[in-house]
Amino acid sequence: MTAAEIRETILRTVSANGGHLASSLGAVELSMALAEVFDPKTDRIVWDVGHQAYAWKILTGRDAAFGSLRRFGGLSGFPNPAESPCDAAVAGHAGVALSVAEGYAAARDRRGSGEHVVAVVGDSSIVNGTSFEALNNCAAATRKVILVLNDNEMSISKPAGSFARFLGRLISGVRYNRVKAAAEKAGHALKLTFLRGIYHSLESWAKSLFLGNRYFEQFGLRYVGPVDGHDLAALRSALTVAKEDKRSVIVHVVTRKGKGFAPAEKNPTAWHGVGPFDRASGTLPAAKARDWSAAFGAALEAAAARDGRIVALTAGMTDGTGLAGFARAFPDRFFDVGIAEGHMVSFAAGLAAGGCRPVVAVYSTFLQRAVDHVMHDVCIARLPVVFCVDRAGVVGADGVTHQGLYDLAMLRPLPNLTICEPKDEADLVALLDEALHRDGPTVIRYPRGAVPAHRPEPSAPPSPTCAVWATGDWYGKACQVAARVGGVAVHARCLKPFDAALLARQRAAGLRIVSLENGSLAGGLGEALGADIRFGWPDVFIPHGTPAELEKAYGLDVDSIVAKLTLQLSTPPTL
Repeated sequence: MTAAEIRETILRTVSANGGHLASSLGAVELSMALAEVFDPKTDRIVWDVGHQAYAWKILTGRDAAFGSLRRFGGLSGFPNPAESPCDAAVAGHAGVALSVAEGYAAARDRRGSGEHVVAVVGDSSIVNGTSFEALNNCAAATRKVILVLNDNEMSISKPAGSFARFLGRLISGVRYNRVKAAAEKAGHALKLTFLRGIYHSLESWAKSLFLGNRYFEQFGLRYVGPVDGHDLAALRSALTVAKEDKRSVIVHVVTRKGKGFAPAEKNPTAWHGVGPFDRASGTLPAAKARDWSAAFGAALEAAAARDGRIVALTAGMTDGTGLAGFARAFPDRFFDVGIAEGHMVSFAAGLAAGGCRPVVAVYSTFLQRAVDHVMHDVCIARLPVVFCVDRAGVVGADGVTHQGLYDLAMLRPLPNLTICEPKDEADLVALLDEALHRDGPTVIRYPRGAVPAHRPEPSAPPSPTCAVWATGDWYGKACQVAARVGGVAVHARCLKPFDAALLARQRAAGLRIVSLENGSLAGGLGEALGADIRFGWPDVFIPHGTPAELEKAYGLDVDSIVAKLTLQLSTPPTL
């Protein structure tokens, strides 16, 4: 397939199914060169992250099935070894590819086999703490690994920090590339070992003179590049050099996010992860209703206008977490730390200790990476950091790596931490205000998608059979279930500490306690309540699909819950 044909396939599928568009369009030629220079089934190509790997899927035997991308039962939106032997590792979170690749390479060294190991890392992923740890360990861990740095000057949002500026200086090395092109013609003609050694020494000197790239070489990696990431011949040549070198090599590839689709080239942030769209017009559909991220952003801006101590933090997710407006309104009170969630939390702890009121906006799936920092740096000191946890619960098509099912189970055991979940926007505003005035840390979790209309407490039936306690996002579902089984719905507004007095009164009245939560059953709300009957996500990783499809498949839609609950309520409780 040509690059144009691959881009056409990606555009056709993503416009129908949604997906990560701009990153994958930018990595088409890179994927083609990797598939040509290396053996996808034998060599280990580790992607970091899988946002950029759609072309790789197409080129490694999944072109016929690519139309099922991100659909229930279809191809995953991320690399997954269970899907193809050409996928070396699951790739949903940034920053880990080089560590995984070093492990593969060290295992190869011990076996004495000859396969190549390549880590494909984005320019914003390379600043993740785990990536730096891997760079530090590279020379000690393995005799040879190849690091492809896919530099498109973007993560999801525009990258921030000193390292982004450093890479910018590298890609501006036009003079070096001119010198290098002339030198390579002579260098490739030199066959004698000692002369090639002299050539490589001169090449290294020239790169250091023009680019200041000694940073990577001090870690034991030979630097090759910058290479035009849309010049297939240049990519083949650079990857072949890296393949033939006996040392570890970094190949610096410069790509354009959204390549080949003008709207995505112009605004790669908006076209990073998209739902279905009208390709002909090149426009994204307008939001049908206000979503939780936007509601949070508006509430935080209003609070910040009243209180100058409030600052906001994100880890490369300014737009996704709803903080774009805050960043414009309060630029000196906004911090984007890049893909560095652990640093973000500890940084927030220092801000809080220094008298600020930090609000950390983060997806549930990414807060997992910083749980130790929450415990060690925030909870022990009881610092007033507010964690606004977006995408809590099942998120749908992003699948296993992005389902926000585990934040409650991970955070609930931590002392000094209050955990809440709103049922509507008014509740979110109130919870944020309470959190900003609390002398201790608070988590406010909320799901992906539209904010429901205000939900008043329904009147309880005269003689309820049960009390259905629900997390805020499923409170509407709890109301429907309770109405059909003759129970009373309870919004578990505060998940820790929960309303123990209400629970005691309900138990004293003989009610069966039912929990309903958009999270893991293991370690969740039902476990905290000691609920008699518990509904939530089971102890397995939940695949991709729409939330409605997944709820139906796992018996968590209203009809399935009512059927199971009716049966269980008809059975006397076991003493």
